[in-house]
Amino acid sequence: MISNRAENIVPSATIELSARVGELRRQGQNVIAFNVGEPDFPPPDNVCQAAAAAVANHFSKYTAADGTLELRQAICAKLKRDNGLDYAPDEVCASAGAKQALQNALLALCNDGDEVILPTPCWVSYAEMIKLAGAVPVFVPLRSKDGFLLDTDAIARAVTPRTKAVLICTPNNPTGAVYSEESLRTLVRLACEKDFYIIADEIYEKLIYDGYRHVSAASFGPQAKERVITVNGFSKAYAMPGWRLGYTACSGEIAAAIRAIQGHMTSAPCSITQKAGTEALNGPQDAVEMMRREYERRRDYAFRTLSEMPGIELAVPHGAFYLFPKVTGLFGRSCGGTVIHDARDLTSFLLDEARIAVVFGEAFYGPGYIRLSYAASMDAIREGLQRMGDALSKLN
Repeated sequence: MISNRAENIVPSATIELSARVGELRRQGQNVIAFNVGEPDFPPPDNVCQAAAAAVANHFSKYTAADGTLELRQAICAKLKRDNGLDYAPDEVCASAGAKQALQNALLALCNDGDEVILPTPCWVSYAEMIKLAGAVPVFVPLRSKDGFLLDTDAIARAVTPRTKAVLICTPNNPTGAVYSEESLRTLVRLACEKDFYIIADEIYEKLIYDGYRHVSAASFGPQAKERVITVNGFSKAYAMPGWRLGYTACSGEIAAAIRAIQGHMTSAPCSITQKAGTEALNGPQDAVEMMRREYERRRDYAFRTLSEMPGIELAVPHGAFYLFPKVTGLFGRSCGGTVIHDARDLTSFLLDEARIAVVFGEAFYGPGYIRLSYAASMDAIREGLQRMGDALSKLN
């Protein structure tokens, strides 16, 4: 019999949907995938060249468990340059993706029965990662009428003596919300007053539009730095999802605990990837800005097109590369023998009828919504949204 911990875990809806899309494509079906949050761009040329040089130079041995000093120094320089954060290399741990970095942080902080507050909608894996650490996720719904911005009053009401941390993501997956500096300062003050930590997932920090600005919660002085664990990685900004490289930056005993945990779980990330990541941070950043501009162009087109579809309500997302439309206006409609009762029904209908893959909002603790990723080519976005509009027009 499997462990209670394993039995308590819900499989990732996005991964399961990706498997379904892969099976349909193997059958020869032309499926347009709006379900996966991975860039369609290749990594920048200088990053690929650094990886190739590492292979040619046989850089294939184990590195330090928390990553090469060279990489950790590059991360420290990046954090100072981009975020106003001062960290030493021994306060940084490079991991096999930001997902491992998040899990390391939760394992370092949480005891069985501790509570971790999750503003929702949120990424599909957060709640399960909290449970894997033995803690309990406490969901705090954010309001769609406020653009899903951080509600610090609601978070304050959810704090109990068992609260160990609040886990936030800004820019947000799935909503695209960019949390304001004022709300983050308030959250940090609350953490200091109520004695909990903030785990800040900043993986989408480079993907911000409309003049909005990313602010790191750890940048508000020494107390903030003591209370915040910053998590980031290379998958989104540098189009390196399969390279599996992320990191944490934090202070004192938490940094030491993360390093020790990783040393016994996986040790360091891939040595070749570390060379590529070092170049990504130290090299030119032109490709990052080029991708950001293109995502903004795609967002604008997709937002306009979706907004014109009946039964769809949509607010402008200012970050990441997702649209999160409300689809309750389609509930109760039908096509043939298919009745749309909820977002799950709608995503199944769109996959069967239009061969487009989107994710139902329930996976993100946002019932009544669906998530579409515009990290796809403009041609795919045009074709996919045309198919979606045609399919929705059949509902009555």
